[in-house]
Amino acid sequence: MKKIIFSIIFLFFSINAECVISKDIVEGNIDNGKDLFKKNCTSCHSMDLNKKMIGPALSGITEKRNREWLHKWIKDNKSLRKSGDKEAIKIYEDYKNIEMNSFLHLSNKQIDDILFFIKNAESSKKKESINNVLNEKSFIKENVETDFLIKLFIFFLIVISIITILLLYRIYILYILFNKNKDINLFFKKKDFFIKILYKNFLKKSLKNWYLLFFFLTTFIIFNIYLIWSLLMRIDVNKGYQPEQPIYFSHKIHSGINKIDCEYCHSNAKYGKTSGIPSANICMNCHITINEYNGDYIENGKSKDEYDKEIKKIYYAIGWDEKNMKYTGKVHPIKWIRIHNMPDFVYFDHSQHIISGNEPIKKFKKVKTVCNACHGEVNEMDQIKMSNDFTMEWCLSCHRNIEIDKNNQYYKEYFFQKNIKNDKDKKNTVDMIGGTECAKCHY
Repeated sequence: MKKIIFSIIFLFFSINAECVISKDIVEGNIDNGKDLFKKNCTSCHSMDLNKKMIGPALSGITEKRNREWLHKWIKDNKSLRKSGDKEAIKIYEDYKNIEMNSFLHLSNKQIDDILFFIKNAESSKKKESINNVLNEKSFIKENVETDFLIKLFIFFLIVISIITILLLYRIYILYILFNKNKDINLFFKKKDFFIKILYKNFLKKSLKNWYLLFFFLTTFIIFNIYLIWSLLMRIDVNKGYQPEQPIYFSHKIHSGINKIDCEYCHSNAKYGKTSGIPSANICMNCHITINEYNGDYIENGKSKDEYDKEIKKIYYAIGWDEKNMKYTGKVHPIKWIRIHNMPDFVYFDHSQHIISGNEPIKKFKKVKTVCNACHGEVNEMDQIKMSNDFTMEWCLSCHRNIEIDKNNQYYKEYFFQKNIKNDKDKKNTVDMIGGTECAKCHY
């Protein structure tokens, strides 16, 4: 009987012990935890978990605090403090009574994922660094191979050029030998040798047949007029223009990978004439906490250190003291180099194209956003460049082909009532409402 009682007691304690242990064991999805940490925690806590920011460094937090306490603190730290929890009150006082946000919307599973990421962040960082080193090595190898091929090509080009010059020289010697005078030194004695050849073989015959000379001169003049006209028409057409900016800003990382909306930085574009250049304050909305690059993507030829240096340039520009977490007041404005710049005699309004022409432009150009129609696939560009000609012909071709948005309230109330019959099957393009009139853009 005693044995049975002891067995039951032992089983009871072992089950309870397992339950207690299971409460402290943190398990979850590290990738989901990293994503949740970025979205919810980086406004106060650094991705480098060993670095203190507005909030404490979180490295080793799962060893310092048990899982149940961390869940209560993250979900509603205010209630935890009100309950008289000494640890919660101490943390609150240590950080100058700055209250941490409550995250009641996070489920227990999501919090476990975040804690699992914090617990295993070091191992994931090592994997990333190994991958980055491998990428850099492969890039260096590719560069070495490319350089070798270029050098080999230049070498063969030089050899072929030397052989060609020697062959031409020998042909010239043969020509002199077969000449009537058979004097090899004739070329060196007579400077007008080539003029005589030209006169004998072409001009003398052309003067007899004047129409041939007239045809040649006419063709020559027309060709040169066309050439000069083409060159003049390409003045200030800067397709492909890609200057080096004072701060290296990758649109692919910000707009493509991190899905930051174009209008978050270029806030004037939708309701203003120009898209506007974002101030460094906009950058600091994120980079006040993101003080180093921890993304998986690294452009060929670049490294994490280079990206980190560019973030430090933002701090220098706006006067941010990273150590003391405050502004110094010493600012150094960023001298961005403008890429897209319409001439002074051209009027272009961003808001009109984004609001009124949003859907028709996207449909005609087959792009995801109206911005891509003119500026190209910006979300795939490491460094921004001019993707189109931006000539008058280029603009007019759009106005002649892009249909009017018949659902737009302005067109419904004005143009379709007064000027254009609201026929659903009829194609009503922008040029039909004055889109090709000179005064629309030049006044």
